Amino acid sequence: MASAEWSESPRTGETRSCRVWNIVTRIRQGQITGRGMNRGTQIPEALLNERDTKAKWYGIPVLLQKLYESSDPNSDLLQTHVFLKEISALLSKEAMTFVTEDRKTAQESMFPNTYTFDLFGGVHLLVEILMRPTLTTQKNNPMSDDLIKDCLSILYNCCLCTEGVTKSLAARSDFVLFLFTLMTNKKTFLQTATLIEDILGVKKEMIQLDDIPNLASLVQSFDQQQLANFCRILSVTISELDVGNDDKHTLLAKNAQQKKNSSPSQAEINQATVLNIPGFIERLCKLATRKVSENTRSSNFLQELEDWYTWLDNALVLDALMQMASVEAEHSSTESSDESSLATSPQRHHLPQSMKIVHEIMYKVEVLYVLCVLLMGRQRTQVHKMLAEFKLIPGINYLFDKLIWRKPTTNHVLHGQNQNCDCSPEISMKIQFLRLLQSFSDHHENKYLLLNNQELNELSAISMMADIPEVEAVVNTDRSLVCEGKRGLLTRLLSVMKKEPADSSFRFWQARAVESFLRGVTSYADQVFLLRRGLLEHILFCIIDSECKSRDVLQSYFDLLGELMKFNLLAFKRFNKYVDTEEKFQIFLSQINSSLVDSNMIVRCIVLSLDRFESQTEDVKVVEVLSECRLLSYMARVENRLAFLFRLINIISVETLTQENVSCLNTSLVILMLARSKGKLPFYLNALREKEYAEKYPGCILNNFHNLLRFWQQHYLNKDKDRTSLENSACICFSYWKTTVSVLLSPDRTSPVAIASYIDEAYLDIDKEFMEE
Repeated sequence: MASAEWSESPRTGETRSCRVWNIVTRIRQGQITGRGMNRGTQIPEALLNERDTKAKWYGIPVLLQKLYESSDPNSDLLQTHVFLKEISALLSKEAMTFVTEDRKTAQESMFPNTYTFDLFGGVHLLVEILMRPTLTTQKNNPMSDDLIKDCLSILYNCCLCTEGVTKSLAARSDFVLFLFTLMTNKKTFLQTATLIEDILGVKKEMIQLDDIPNLASLVQSFDQQQLANFCRILSVTISELDVGNDDKHTLLAKNAQQKKNSSPSQAEINQATVLNIPGFIERLCKLATRKVSENTRSSNFLQELEDWYTWLDNALVLDALMQMASVEAEHSSTESSDESSLATSPQRHHLPQSMKIVHEIMYKVEVLYVLCVLLMGRQRTQVHKMLAEFKLIPGINYLFDKLIWRKPTTNHVLHGQNQNCDCSPEISMKIQFLRLLQSFSDHHENKYLLLNNQELNELSAISMMADIPEVEAVVNTDRSLVCEGKRGLLTRLLSVMKKEPADSSFRFWQARAVESFLRGVTSYADQVFLLRRGLLEHILFCIIDSECKSRDVLQSYFDLLGELMKFNLLAFKRFNKYVDTEEKFQIFLSQINSSLVDSNMIVRCIVLSLDRFESQTEDVKVVEVLSECRLLSYMARVENRLAFLFRLINIISVETLTQENVSCLNTSLVILMLARSKGKLPFYLNALREKEYAEKYPGCILNNFHNLLRFWQQHYLNKDKDRTSLENSACICFSYWKTTVSVLLSPDRTSPVAIASYIDEAYLDIDKEFMEE
């Protein structure tokens, strides 16, 4: 039948060269549908040989046919391996070309051998060969480790070079789960981990870690380097799919999604699964804090490090290095907890010290990311307790100068909050370190572990001097778990923060990490601790004098400044001392007004602080600051507060609210809550009405604000965490937030504090239903 198809057609005159492509098409259709011809082994060898030269198949279909015939469970697998190596030699050169030329999109014309291999069913055949032992009880003809490794390597090369292979493998859940069983073998671990990572990156549905056979024993069998590699896989399975774009999704859409999916996500379920693995977090902490050899005698060490990174900047070469490390580990009688001892092994002696450090940095990046994700998950309290118990913070503090921040890193671009950034190992290391500090400190009493004993004593002394109660979390901090040495981790961070170049993107991450230390109930002692170390002057320099243009960096500094100055008389005095000219003050105002979304937290801070200071006018020091501080005097003028209120309401709507700009709504509410407490709410609402008419848009602002407050009720009344954040940010109990919104939304149009009373009936539009898309 097949031979007849290759002869000339008497009716159409089709030649063999045309008909061969009909067979190729049938093979492709067979692969897609699962019916009919689906591999080259079904085509007679003579026909394949006849067409091979013209089609430039380089004997791949024939080799696949021989591979299929020799791979029977009862056959000599040594011969199978011979054919496999021939195929591998034809494909590996294309894979290396893909990596070295940095191909972003695979094209069949560039990698014809790999394409031909897949076209004639090679990928399917290798999967079948790998999984065949699971389908038979025969044990007398086991596959060698080298044969398995070569099968995995070829599959990985196909994923790199031929579009669609990775997705087709990802669609086979049985194969994906089977791959995890291969990780028990140290000799095939690296190739397996690399292929799994590639497959999970395109898998439409997140894998369920609970489905992996004997997951706990598998992870417990890993040595430290294998565990670090496994973290690369875990990072895909425990992260929410939209983690990098969280701020770009509207709250309206998120709320609708949460209503549809009220149960925990698969990522959250996977987080719980790994936390239940005995000893898992403890081993990650050891990996994150593992020491590195300090023998860096080369005078060109830093340049050498960058040179090695250039060489390592592709997955295949990096994996080769990790394979080398795995081989060396096999020669050790016991697992080392110190990279310096591994570095002295004979096989590793010839490697430059810089390569060893890059190797260790890459491990730590993966580990820190996994810890960071777990810290932000549902089991945050459990994770916090374990990280403290296993002394993660003191360990990182020890590595700070030696590994994490050995030198300022310049000439790099600003990265957003997505962890999947294309940057060097050192930059990734710094970013993951700062993200971890931010997550660890945020609204948690364990943040004081970032200090050492002397610094904790300083906090106590500040409270005593101010004659205020000592912070309970400071009193309860376990001193055996805090940082050691002359400086704690927070102080070290402040030191490098003040030295950071003006154009450095690390400013964003550094400010976020320090701000998280201040979040929560405002602590005077924490603020003074940071003020003593020149933080306020550094922030003002960056905002006023450094000509910073990055909106992300400016937002992080305004947020930090708001937490640092809130209710703190000393901070306002120092602000006025630094901003000692009208020119500086106008630059500061200009930065605020250039984007209220970015700066609204400092506006909130000034309004709240002004309100508190005005209630303390019996204190001479307070009166002095009120009269001298440009910032407080500016905000004391009601027309300026109204101007901010108008703009804050005008730049957002229900449809555009995100996690990033919802603070504008809350800041506008703070202004109105303070007005309400003084009986001035009608004055502010009437001013908004007059502004509408002056702008010739009657009803526009107030209708929009009414809708925003209706959404506020839906969004916040069912979110305990957000309630606490609101209370802490303004030191106003949530019940007052709630009642203020209620009186503003009152349908009674005779009420002087209801928004509806200030909208003419012709322009009234407050019954709008929100679209939840």
